Amino acid sequence: MRVLLLSAYDAHSHRRWRQGLVAAFPEWQWTVLTLPPRFFSWRVRGNSLSWAWSERKTLEQPYDVVIATSMTDLSALKGLVPALATIPSLVYCHENQFAYPDHHDGQRIEPKITSLYALLSADRVVFNSVYNRDSFLTGAQALLAQMPDAVPPGVVESIAGKSCILPVPLEDHWFEKQTSDGDGEQHFTIVWNHRWEYDKAPERMFDALLKLHEAGEDFRVHVIGQQFRKQPPVFDEMYPQLQQHIGEWGMIESGHDYQGLLQRSHVVLTTALHEFQGLAVLEAVASGCVPLAPDRLAYRDYIPDDCRYPSFPDDPDAESTAIADCLQSLCKRFEQGELPAAPVVEHLSWRRLVSAYREEIDGLA
Repeated sequence: MRVLLLSAYDAHSHRRWRQGLVAAFPEWQWTVLTLPPRFFSWRVRGNSLSWAWSERKTLEQPYDVVIATSMTDLSALKGLVPALATIPSLVYCHENQFAYPDHHDGQRIEPKITSLYALLSADRVVFNSVYNRDSFLTGAQALLAQMPDAVPPGVVESIAGKSCILPVPLEDHWFEKQTSDGDGEQHFTIVWNHRWEYDKAPERMFDALLKLHEAGEDFRVHVIGQQFRKQPPVFDEMYPQLQQHIGEWGMIESGHDYQGLLQRSHVVLTTALHEFQGLAVLEAVASGCVPLAPDRLAYRDYIPDDCRYPSFPDDPDAESTAIADCLQSLCKRFEQGELPAAPVVEHLSWRRLVSAYREEIDGLA
Protein backbone atom coordinates (compact mmCIF):
# COMPACT_ATOMS: atom_id res chain seq x y z
CA MET A 1 0.00 0.00 0.00
CA ARG A 2 1.20 3.52 -0.87
CA VAL A 3 0.49 5.99 1.91
CA LEU A 4 0.94 9.77 1.99
CA LEU A 5 1.37 10.97 5.59
CA LEU A 6 1.04 14.71 6.30
CA SER A 7 1.99 16.33 9.62
CA ALA A 8 1.51 20.06 9.16
CA TYR A 9 2.56 21.13 12.68
CA ASP A 10 5.02 18.43 13.65
CA ALA A 11 5.10 18.96 17.42
CA HIS A 12 6.46 16.28 19.76
CA SER A 13 3.35 14.12 20.13
CA HIS A 14 2.57 14.44 16.40
CA ARG A 15 6.10 13.39 15.48
CA ARG A 16 6.01 10.51 17.93
CA TRP A 17 2.70 9.27 16.53
CA ARG A 18 3.71 9.44 12.87
CA GLN A 19 7.08 7.75 13.52
CA GLY A 20 5.33 5.00 15.43
CA LEU A 21 2.80 4.57 12.64
CA VAL A 22 5.47 4.23 9.97
CA ALA A 23 7.46 1.79 12.11
CA ALA A 24 4.33 -0.31 12.79
CA PHE A 25 3.75 -0.97 9.06
CA PRO A 26 7.17 -1.34 7.41
CA GLU A 27 5.63 -3.29 4.53
CA TRP A 28 3.79 -0.20 3.30
CA GLN A 29 5.37 2.41 1.03
CA TRP A 30 5.38 5.67 3.00
CA THR A 31 5.79 9.23 1.76
CA VAL A 32 5.99 11.64 4.70
CA LEU A 33 5.75 15.45 4.58
CA THR A 34 6.17 17.56 7.71
CA LEU A 35 6.38 21.22 8.65
CA PRO A 36 8.10 22.52 11.80
CA PRO A 37 5.99 23.42 14.87
CA ARG A 38 6.43 27.19 14.87
CA PHE A 39 4.48 30.30 13.75
CA PHE A 40 1.23 28.58 14.74
CA SER A 41 -1.31 30.86 13.01
CA TRP A 42 0.58 30.89 9.72
CA ARG A 43 1.42 27.21 9.83
CA VAL A 44 -2.15 26.05 10.44
CA ARG A 45 -3.62 28.30 7.74
CA GLY A 46 -0.70 28.28 5.31
CA ASN A 47 0.41 24.65 5.17
CA SER A 48 -1.78 23.90 2.15
CA LEU A 49 -0.21 26.80 0.24
CA SER A 50 3.32 25.82 1.30
CA TRP A 51 2.95 22.21 0.20
CA ALA A 52 0.87 22.82 -2.94
CA TRP A 53 3.67 24.88 -4.43
CA SER A 54 6.82 23.33 -2.96
CA GLU A 55 5.77 19.65 -2.97
CA ARG A 56 3.39 19.45 -5.94
CA LYS A 57 5.22 16.60 -7.71
CA THR A 58 5.21 14.57 -4.50
CA LEU A 59 1.54 15.28 -3.84
CA GLU A 60 0.53 14.30 -7.37
CA GLN A 61 2.00 10.80 -7.11
CA PRO A 62 -0.47 7.88 -6.98
CA TYR A 63 -1.41 6.93 -3.41
CA ASP A 64 -3.87 4.49 -1.93
CA VAL A 65 -4.52 6.48 1.24
CA VAL A 66 -3.81 9.99 2.60
CA ILE A 67 -3.35 10.26 6.38
CA ALA A 68 -3.15 13.77 7.81
CA THR A 69 -3.06 15.35 11.23
CA SER A 70 -5.89 17.73 12.09
CA MET A 71 -3.46 20.65 11.81
CA THR A 72 -3.36 19.97 8.06
CA ASP A 73 -5.58 22.25 5.98
CA LEU A 74 -6.80 19.23 4.07
CA SER A 75 -9.83 20.80 2.38
CA ALA A 76 -7.72 23.57 0.83
CA LEU A 77 -4.95 21.16 -0.08
CA LYS A 78 -7.40 18.99 -2.00
CA GLY A 79 -8.60 22.07 -3.85
CA LEU A 80 -5.09 23.25 -4.70
CA VAL A 81 -3.90 19.76 -5.69
CA PRO A 82 -6.94 18.11 -7.36
CA ALA A 83 -5.15 14.74 -7.63
CA LEU A 84 -5.59 14.35 -3.87
CA ALA A 85 -9.36 14.84 -3.97
CA THR A 86 -10.08 11.32 -5.24
CA ILE A 87 -7.83 9.49 -2.74
CA PRO A 88 -9.43 8.14 0.46
CA SER A 89 -8.29 10.25 3.42
CA LEU A 90 -8.08 9.91 7.19
CA VAL A 91 -7.55 12.79 9.63
CA TYR A 92 -6.00 12.07 13.03
CA CYS A 93 -6.83 14.49 15.86
CA HIS A 94 -4.26 14.85 18.64
CA GLU A 95 -6.07 17.90 20.06
CA ASN A 96 -8.65 20.47 19.06
CA GLN A 97 -8.78 24.23 19.15
CA PHE A 98 -12.25 24.31 20.71
CA ALA A 99 -10.97 22.98 24.05
CA TYR A 100 -8.11 25.45 24.48
CA PRO A 101 -8.70 28.46 26.75
CA ASP A 102 -9.51 31.37 24.44
CA HIS A 103 -7.89 34.58 25.67
CA HIS A 104 -8.00 36.32 22.32
CA ASP A 105 -11.61 37.53 22.20
CA GLY A 106 -12.58 35.27 19.34
CA GLN A 107 -9.42 35.74 17.27
CA ARG A 108 -8.91 31.95 17.25
CA ILE A 109 -12.02 31.33 15.15
CA GLU A 110 -9.99 30.78 11.99
CA PRO A 111 -7.98 27.76 13.24
CA LYS A 112 -11.23 26.28 14.56
CA ILE A 113 -12.95 26.68 11.20
CA THR A 114 -9.88 25.32 9.38
CA SER A 115 -9.87 22.16 11.48
CA LEU A 116 -13.63 21.80 11.01
CA TYR A 117 -13.20 21.92 7.23
CA ALA A 118 -10.33 19.42 7.41
CA LEU A 119 -12.48 16.89 9.26
CA LEU A 120 -15.42 17.45 6.92
CA SER A 121 -13.20 16.80 3.89
CA ALA A 122 -11.88 13.50 5.29
CA ASP A 123 -13.47 10.09 4.73
CA ARG A 124 -12.55 8.94 8.24
CA VAL A 125 -11.76 10.86 11.45
CA VAL A 126 -9.82 9.39 14.39
CA PHE A 127 -9.60 11.06 17.82
CA ASN A 128 -7.10 10.07 20.50
CA SER A 129 -9.66 10.21 23.33
CA VAL A 130 -13.36 10.43 24.00
CA TYR A 131 -12.76 13.79 25.67
CA ASN A 132 -11.07 15.13 22.54
CA ARG A 133 -13.92 13.96 20.31
CA ASP A 134 -16.70 15.23 22.55
CA SER A 135 -15.11 18.62 23.18
CA PHE A 136 -14.51 19.07 19.43
CA LEU A 137 -18.09 18.18 18.50
CA THR A 138 -19.57 20.34 21.27
CA GLY A 139 -17.31 23.27 20.42
CA ALA A 140 -18.00 23.04 16.70
CA GLN A 141 -21.75 22.94 17.32
CA ALA A 142 -21.54 26.01 19.56
CA LEU A 143 -19.44 27.92 17.02
CA LEU A 144 -21.79 27.19 14.12
CA ALA A 145 -24.74 28.23 16.26
CA GLN A 146 -23.20 31.72 16.49
CA MET A 147 -23.07 32.17 12.72
CA PRO A 148 -25.70 34.56 11.29
CA ASP A 149 -27.11 32.41 8.49
CA ALA A 150 -26.62 29.71 5.84
CA VAL A 151 -25.37 27.05 8.26
CA PRO A 152 -26.58 23.72 6.86
CA PRO A 153 -27.97 21.10 9.25
CA GLY A 154 -26.09 17.94 10.15
CA VAL A 155 -22.54 19.30 9.84
CA VAL A 156 -21.33 18.13 13.24
CA GLU A 157 -23.36 14.93 13.04
CA SER A 158 -21.60 14.00 9.79
CA ILE A 159 -18.22 14.17 11.57
CA ALA A 160 -19.48 12.15 14.52
CA GLY A 161 -20.78 9.48 12.17
CA LYS A 162 -17.41 8.84 10.55
CA SER A 163 -15.24 9.09 13.66
CA CYS A 164 -13.69 6.61 16.09
CA ILE A 165 -11.28 6.61 19.04
CA LEU A 166 -7.69 5.34 18.76
CA PRO A 167 -5.15 6.72 21.24
CA VAL A 168 -1.56 7.59 20.42
CA PRO A 169 0.04 4.25 21.35
CA LEU A 170 2.89 3.88 23.82
CA GLU A 171 6.07 2.39 22.41
CA ASP A 172 6.67 -1.17 23.58
CA HIS A 173 9.87 -0.28 25.48
CA TRP A 174 7.78 1.47 28.16
CA PHE A 175 6.66 -1.97 29.33
CA GLU A 176 10.18 -3.38 29.59
CA LYS A 177 11.66 -3.31 33.11
CA GLN A 178 15.09 -1.65 33.32
CA THR A 179 15.51 -1.74 37.11
CA SER A 180 15.23 -4.53 39.65
CA ASP A 181 12.70 -4.44 42.48
CA GLY A 182 15.41 -3.42 44.94
CA ASP A 183 16.40 -0.34 42.93
CA GLY A 184 13.43 1.84 43.90
CA GLU A 185 13.72 5.09 45.82
CA GLN A 186 13.91 4.73 49.61
CA HIS A 187 11.81 7.87 50.07
CA PHE A 188 8.23 8.22 48.92
CA THR A 189 8.90 9.65 45.45
CA ILE A 190 6.63 11.82 43.32
CA VAL A 191 7.19 12.71 39.66
CA TRP A 192 5.75 15.78 37.93
CA ASN A 193 6.81 15.33 34.28
CA HIS A 194 5.24 18.01 32.12
CA ARG A 195 6.06 21.04 29.99
CA TRP A 196 6.95 23.96 32.25
CA GLU A 197 4.04 26.08 31.05
CA TYR A 198 0.96 27.72 32.55
CA ASP A 199 -1.56 25.25 31.14
CA LYS A 200 0.03 22.50 33.24
CA ALA A 201 -0.82 24.50 36.41
CA PRO A 202 2.53 24.07 38.22
CA GLU A 203 1.36 26.45 40.98
CA ARG A 204 -1.11 23.82 42.16
CA MET A 205 1.57 21.16 42.23
CA PHE A 206 3.97 23.30 44.26
CA ASP A 207 1.24 24.42 46.66
CA ALA A 208 0.30 20.80 47.34
CA LEU A 209 3.96 19.85 47.88
CA LEU A 210 4.38 22.76 50.28
CA LYS A 211 1.38 21.50 52.27
CA LEU A 212 2.98 18.04 52.32
CA HIS A 213 6.25 19.56 53.59
CA GLU A 214 4.45 21.53 56.30
CA ALA A 215 2.73 18.32 57.41
CA GLY A 216 6.17 16.88 58.09
CA GLU A 217 6.01 14.11 55.48
CA ASP A 218 9.20 12.47 54.21
CA PHE A 219 9.12 12.61 50.42
CA ARG A 220 11.16 13.34 47.32
CA VAL A 221 9.92 14.98 44.14
CA HIS A 222 11.33 15.00 40.62
CA VAL A 223 10.15 18.10 38.74
CA ILE A 224 11.08 17.30 35.16
CA GLY A 225 9.96 18.18 31.66
CA GLN A 226 10.54 20.45 28.70
CA GLN A 227 11.63 23.98 29.64
CA PHE A 228 11.32 27.22 27.68
CA ARG A 229 12.94 30.64 27.64
CA LYS A 230 9.83 32.03 29.32
CA GLN A 231 8.30 29.90 32.03
CA PRO A 232 6.04 30.46 35.05
CA PRO A 233 7.99 32.22 37.84
CA VAL A 234 6.71 29.72 40.40
CA PHE A 235 9.54 27.33 39.51
CA ASP A 236 12.22 29.78 40.65
CA GLU A 237 10.12 30.92 43.60
CA MET A 238 9.41 27.46 45.01
CA TYR A 239 12.76 25.75 44.48
CA PRO A 240 14.40 27.24 47.63
CA GLN A 241 11.39 26.36 49.78
CA LEU A 242 11.30 22.72 48.67
CA GLN A 243 14.99 22.17 47.89
CA GLN A 244 15.44 19.52 50.60
CA HIS A 245 12.81 17.36 48.88
CA ILE A 246 13.82 17.94 45.24
CA GLY A 247 15.61 15.24 43.29
CA GLU A 248 15.84 15.75 39.52
CA TRP A 249 15.05 19.24 38.24
CA GLY A 250 14.53 20.14 34.59
CA MET A 251 14.77 18.22 31.35
CA ILE A 252 16.29 14.72 31.29
CA GLU A 253 17.78 14.39 27.83
CA SER A 254 18.45 10.64 27.89
CA GLY A 255 15.38 8.54 27.22
CA HIS A 256 17.00 5.59 29.02
CA ASP A 257 17.67 7.70 32.12
CA TYR A 258 14.16 9.15 32.03
CA GLN A 259 12.54 5.73 31.89
CA GLY A 260 14.80 4.48 34.68
CA LEU A 261 13.79 7.41 36.89
CA LEU A 262 10.10 6.68 36.30
CA GLN A 263 10.61 3.02 37.18
CA ARG A 264 12.28 3.97 40.48
CA SER A 265 9.50 6.40 41.44
CA HIS A 266 6.15 5.74 43.10
CA VAL A 267 3.56 8.34 42.06
CA VAL A 268 3.14 10.48 38.95
CA LEU A 269 1.23 13.71 39.56
CA THR A 270 -0.50 15.88 37.00
CA THR A 271 -2.23 19.21 37.58
CA ALA A 272 -2.99 20.03 33.94
CA LEU A 273 -5.79 22.40 33.01
CA HIS A 274 -6.08 20.93 29.53
CA GLU A 275 -4.99 17.54 28.26
CA PHE A 276 -6.22 15.52 25.30
CA GLN A 277 -4.56 12.21 26.18
CA GLY A 278 -1.74 12.62 28.72
CA LEU A 279 1.17 10.66 27.26
CA ALA A 280 3.61 11.76 29.99
CA VAL A 281 1.31 10.35 32.68
CA LEU A 282 0.72 7.12 30.74
CA GLU A 283 4.49 6.64 30.26
CA ALA A 284 4.94 6.86 34.01
CA VAL A 285 2.04 4.49 34.70
CA ALA A 286 3.47 1.96 32.22
CA SER A 287 6.75 2.30 34.14
CA GLY A 288 5.07 1.42 37.43
CA CYS A 289 3.96 4.76 38.90
CA VAL A 290 0.57 5.17 40.56
CA PRO A 291 -1.18 8.09 38.79
CA LEU A 292 -2.73 11.02 40.63
CA ALA A 293 -4.74 13.10 38.16
CA PRO A 294 -7.61 15.59 38.32
CA ASP A 295 -11.12 14.32 37.68
CA ARG A 296 -11.41 16.11 34.32
CA LEU A 297 -10.25 16.21 30.70
CA ALA A 298 -8.92 13.04 29.04
CA TYR A 299 -7.85 11.62 32.39
CA ARG A 300 -11.40 10.31 32.81
CA ASP A 301 -10.76 8.16 29.73
CA TYR A 302 -7.54 6.50 30.86
CA ILE A 303 -7.04 6.94 34.63
CA PRO A 304 -9.11 4.83 37.09
CA ASP A 305 -11.60 6.59 39.36
CA ASP A 306 -9.64 5.89 42.56
CA CYS A 307 -6.55 7.56 41.04
CA ARG A 308 -8.29 10.88 40.33
CA TYR A 309 -8.61 13.69 42.87
CA PRO A 310 -11.54 16.17 43.00
CA SER A 311 -11.34 18.77 40.25
CA PHE A 312 -11.60 22.46 41.08
CA PRO A 313 -10.33 24.19 37.91
CA ASP A 314 -11.47 27.62 39.14
CA ASP A 315 -10.32 27.18 42.76
CA PRO A 316 -6.55 26.48 42.90
CA ASP A 317 -6.41 26.42 46.69
CA ALA A 318 -9.20 23.85 47.02
CA GLU A 319 -7.55 21.70 44.36
CA SER A 320 -4.06 21.88 45.90
CA THR A 321 -5.59 20.89 49.24
CA ALA A 322 -7.25 17.88 47.60
CA ILE A 323 -3.94 16.92 45.99
CA ALA A 324 -2.07 17.23 49.28
CA ASP A 325 -4.63 15.05 51.04
CA CYS A 326 -4.27 12.33 48.40
CA LEU A 327 -0.47 12.52 48.46
CA GLN A 328 -0.39 12.30 52.24
CA SER A 329 -2.59 9.21 52.14
CA LEU A 330 -0.34 7.60 49.53
CA CYS A 331 2.75 8.53 51.54
CA LYS A 332 1.32 6.77 54.62
CA ARG A 333 0.48 3.69 52.56
CA PHE A 334 4.03 3.65 51.16
CA GLU A 335 5.50 3.77 54.67
CA GLN A 336 3.26 0.86 55.67
CA GLY A 337 4.28 -1.13 52.60
CA GLU A 338 0.75 -0.93 51.21
CA LEU A 339 1.15 1.35 48.19
CA PRO A 340 -1.21 0.08 45.47
CA ALA A 341 0.10 -1.26 42.19
CA ALA A 342 0.01 0.95 39.12
CA PRO A 343 -2.97 0.40 36.81
CA VAL A 344 -2.38 -1.82 33.79
CA VAL A 345 -2.13 0.23 30.58
CA GLU A 346 -0.62 -2.31 28.21
CA HIS A 347 -3.78 -2.12 26.11
CA LEU A 348 -2.45 1.30 25.02
CA SER A 349 0.77 -0.12 23.56
CA TRP A 350 1.59 -0.32 19.87
CA ARG A 351 1.59 -4.13 19.97
CA ARG A 352 -2.00 -4.09 21.24
CA LEU A 353 -3.29 -1.26 19.02
CA VAL A 354 -1.55 -2.05 15.74
CA SER A 355 -4.39 -4.32 14.56
CA ALA A 356 -6.97 -1.56 15.19
CA TYR A 357 -4.87 0.91 13.20
CA ARG A 358 -4.47 -1.63 10.41
CA GLU A 359 -8.22 -2.22 10.29
CA GLU A 360 -8.97 1.49 10.00
CA ILE A 361 -6.42 2.17 7.27
CA ASP A 362 -7.02 -1.03 5.31
CA GLY A 363 -10.76 -0.43 5.45
CA LEU A 364 -10.31 3.06 4.08
CA ALA A 365 -8.04 1.90 1.24
